[in-house]
Amino acid sequence: MPLGRIFSSLNISASGLSAQRRRMDTIAQNIANAETTRTEEGGPYRRQVVVTSEAPPTTFYKYIENKIHMKQTSETHIKDEPVQGTMPVPTGTQVSEIYRDPSPPRLVYDPTHPDANEQGYVAKPNLNIITEMVDMISAARAYEANLTALNANKDMSRKALEI
Repeated sequence: MPLGRIFSSLNISASGLSAQRRRMDTIAQNIANAETTRTEEGGPYRRQVVVTSEAPPTTFYKYIENKIHMKQTSETHIKDEPVQGTMPVPTGTQVSEIYRDPSPPRLVYDPTHPDANEQGYVAKPNLNIITEMVDMISAARAYEANLTALNANKDMSRKALEI
């Protein structure tokens, strides 16, 4: 089995952990600003949404170039030849962008609020706490799934080394 395939599943799980962590951080920021009516940009806080995409594939040779030098100490061992760089190794997922939700703010009637307009309406952030909590649970479950896959891969690699 080519060496690149051994580590690719670890890279995929690690990238998934990183992306879901970023997603949870963004959702937590949304929840923390659920009542923010005035920001530095002006107006109410705008919900942020994380967009993930497939990370561009790399080759294992580029990843370990000049880092691992294998020496043949027995005729049964792998020969000291360069790793072929033509085999694409999947790299998992990445956060491609975080954008502000363009939907309009919620208008809430509160004439005593300092940010109320002439009609007494306050522009509140364009987010729903229930939606944010569902997204948070989804991100937490995806994080746990990536962690389980990472640990299973580590256990399989450990058992393979014991053989």
